[in-house]
Amino acid sequence: MIDSLLTERRGAVLRLALNRPDKLNAIDLPLLDALTEALEAAGRDPTVRAVVIAGAGASFCAGADIGQMIDRTADDWERTVDHYLDPIRVIARIGKPVIARLHGNVFGGGLGLAIACDFRVAAESARLCAPFVKLALAGCDMSAGYFLPRLIGLGRAIDMMMTARVVDAPEAQAIGLVSQTVPDAELDAAVDALADKLATLAPRTTAFTKAAIRRSLDRDMEGEFDYEIFAQVQCLQSADHREGVAAFRERRAPVFRGA
Repeated sequence: MIDSLLTERRGAVLRLALNRPDKLNAIDLPLLDALTEALEAAGRDPTVRAVVIAGAGASFCAGADIGQMIDRTADDWERTVDHYLDPIRVIARIGKPVIARLHGNVFGGGLGLAIACDFRVAAESARLCAPFVKLALAGCDMSAGYFLPRLIGLGRAIDMMMTARVVDAPEAQAIGLVSQTVPDAELDAAVDALADKLATLAPRTTAFTKAAIRRSLDRDMEGEFDYEIFAQVQCLQSADHREGVAAFRERRAPVFRGA
């Protein structure tokens, strides 16, 4: 039996690959649980400094597995829909940068995973879509209602979510939906370069910065300022900060150890 989630370590970078290529990596419940558990483990592991989420085969992810859409009671559906948000919550919560490696179809739940990540690097073949309304489902599924307006603005989010139109990679970069677009043959090199760069940063610095950015989505200015003060005081007292200052003065690359 093929594992539906593949894991690979490359130094301080952990790669998680959705591995149901015959289903375009559609997310069923076993894959959902495996991805959530792997992300939680990465969050606890001090040797992991960056995470990449990828998809095996021709596409990143075509969304939730239609085979999961069986008859259920309202209570069962509520638990199931909530459960599908679990990896989204973990991506937002863990103090590690998470990169989505996008190619082929990035549809539905695949789009939800991608926009929850901190970075999205797309191949030119990538096609992004929130197709839910075509199935008579609310267009705000799998985090789209929260993250899309914040990433691309209200008007563009309304367009994507209410028309279910497909956005190609060049347009996705132009509107801020992806961070970078590269030729398909250069996708792995671009993702690896970004992951390696992020992995060299002081981990506490990365965690505080990510937390500040995520918190700012739901807090007023003074609340965010309070957190910025707290985070910076913690960092100013760290050994990694002292190493950063020393490296700057000595004109060398810093070596951060997470202290």
